[in-house]
Order: sequence, then structure tokens, then C-alpha cells
Amino acid sequence: MHYQDNELILRHITDQDLPVLWELIYKEDSPEWKKWDAPYYEHNSMPYEQFLTERDSWVNREDRWAIVVNDKVVGTVGYYWEHKSSNWLEMGIVIYDPRYWSGGYGTKTIRLWISHLFNSMPLVRVGFTTWSGNERMIKVGEKLGMTMEARLRKCRYYNGEYYDSIRMGLLREEWEVNPVFK
Repeated sequence: MHYQDNELILRHITDQDLPVLWELIYKEDSPEWKKWDAPYYEHNSMPYEQFLTERDSWVNREDRWAIVVNDKVVGTVGYYWEHKSSNWLEMGIVIYDPRYWSGGYGTKTIRLWISHLFNSMPLVRVGFTTWSGNERMIKVGEKLGMTMEARLRKCRYYNGEYYDSIRMGLLREEWEVNPVFK
């Protein structure tokens, strides 16, 4: 199974993707993408051999897929259960390769992923959490008609400055009538 929007494809992660994902995510101590993806959490590089021991948490998972542009893996998109028994699911995206930032790939990815989640699960709401320093992610949510449901003020500390935690969400009934998803 996969989803496609022109040159962008979302698909399951395969064993062949692992060397590229390791290089994008864990090869460097301070990769550029980490400045935008929750930089207040510590990031640790790891040797490739160690990464391979985590193969099962990457390959053929329903909750984490590859973002592929022109046959090149550039990021991942996924979800996690905030509270499974009430179908409260949160999603996330990281485009690791900076050459693919600000090109509309995040918006296309989240649009496809939201539709996948609503089409494949009995969800009432889909949402994500970001921080006020990641203005691009907030704009993606706004473009897709998501509502800012919560703003926890000054609870994320990074580089000597406090930022807000932002929660955005979309209800199934909003998704069903939103022309962006048609």
C-alpha cells in the first residue's frame, strides 16, 4: 500500500531504506533537522550497527512510513496513541533532508497521511503537537484547515528562550467536507 501526490510517495519502510534513514537521522551528532523537530529533546547519534538492532521498530510498520520524493527517502511520517481506548491518536512528520523543506512536501505528506488515518481507522480526531518555534509546521496545519486546540505557553526551553507547545487537530467531520482532502 502507498499514497502518492505527483513525485511524493508515502509507503512502508523497507530494509533497503535503513542505510539512508540511519544517515539522515543518526549519523551526525547535531543534524540540521533537529533544530526544528523538538530540539529541546536530546538527540544522540549512533553507529549503523546499533541502528540495525532496532530494525523491527522501522521496517513494515503501520505506524511509521517513509516519505519518498523522486525515489529518494527524505523523511518519515507516523502516528502514536495518546490514549488508544478512546481512539486519541497523534501524528508526526520529519523531513530530514533540508533540500526538501519549504517545497510543499510537508503539506502534501500530512494531507495524505490524515486521509490514510481517517480511511483506515475509526478515528474522530487526528492531531499533532509542535512548538511555536516551528512556524512551518503550524502553517501546514493551518493550510489543511486544522484548528489550534491548545497553546501551552512558555513550556519548551531551547537556546535560552521559552517557546509555546502547540496542539492542532482536525475532526473527521471537518475532514469529510474540506476540499483540500478531495
